[in-house]
Amino acid sequence: MAGGIPVIKALREGLAANRVDRVAGILNGTCNYILTEMGRGGREFSDVLADAQRLGYAEADPAFDIDGVDAAHKLAILAALAFNQPVDFAAVHVEGIRQVSALDIAFAAELGYRIKLLGIARRTEAGIETRVHPCMVPLSDPIARVDGVFNAVVAEGDPVGRVMLQGRGAGAGPTASAVVADLIDLAQGRRTPAWGAVGAELQRLPAVPISAHSGAYYLRLMVVDRPGVIADVTAALRDAGVSLESMIQRGRAPGEAVPVVLVTHECVEAAMRRAVDAIAAMDAVLEPPALIRIEPA
Repeated sequence: MAGGIPVIKALREGLAANRVDRVAGILNGTCNYILTEMGRGGREFSDVLADAQRLGYAEADPAFDIDGVDAAHKLAILAALAFNQPVDFAAVHVEGIRQVSALDIAFAAELGYRIKLLGIARRTEAGIETRVHPCMVPLSDPIARVDGVFNAVVAEGDPVGRVMLQGRGAGAGPTASAVVADLIDLAQGRRTPAWGAVGAELQRLPAVPISAHSGAYYLRLMVVDRPGVIADVTAALRDAGVSLESMIQRGRAPGEAVPVVLVTHECVEAAMRRAVDAIAAMDAVLEPPALIRIEPA
């Protein structure tokens, strides 16, 4: 779990006196390396993935990493530890990074964000929200500056506040550190319950579906530059109950494909999905819209 970062011990033992309301982080070094290199060189996903495979950061079949499955497994464990509940992998919403483009990374930087694949588990009034997907993270957030193969985990609890752990996500040294720490526990006879509590005391809190998530969104479209297209797009957003915070559209290229970037105010995911479906069906929209959730600092 996150290489040599002692995140399990931190949640199970170090934060045992806290009510943890959120745990989130960069849980897969392969994805973080790819997104970092895409941002540094303006290169596309497939090109950087090939480099990651050559350097040994990605497997020959990288699907487990780049499709978010590895991060989702880790998040399910972190959520169980943070909220004293059984592991529920089936409840985790999972998206990978295949669809993130160099264009989206460039627009994110212009808007003051970095794109990171995050695992996020959050306690809400309705239950527990667990999701893995690309996020637009403000540059002011320390996790936005965690680059390369490094991992980072943030826990928010009461009374401790915000705690962040960062380190290498893989490698001989970090792995050895974690294994030897477990061996020392065994040698000294430490017998902490795996989830911080015995099975009978674990809670079974309801899972909150991704459709109920509320937040702001980045939406990038490739549209034919002709009169009325933006009016149609904004009408679809209006009809779904989604309001705009800002828009980027530069220059003119009549009859050609141009990018249009929209940033929304906070809205419910189900409403955003209705708007995206309506926009994707327009004949002036030339490729599937790119939708990335904005995660506040």
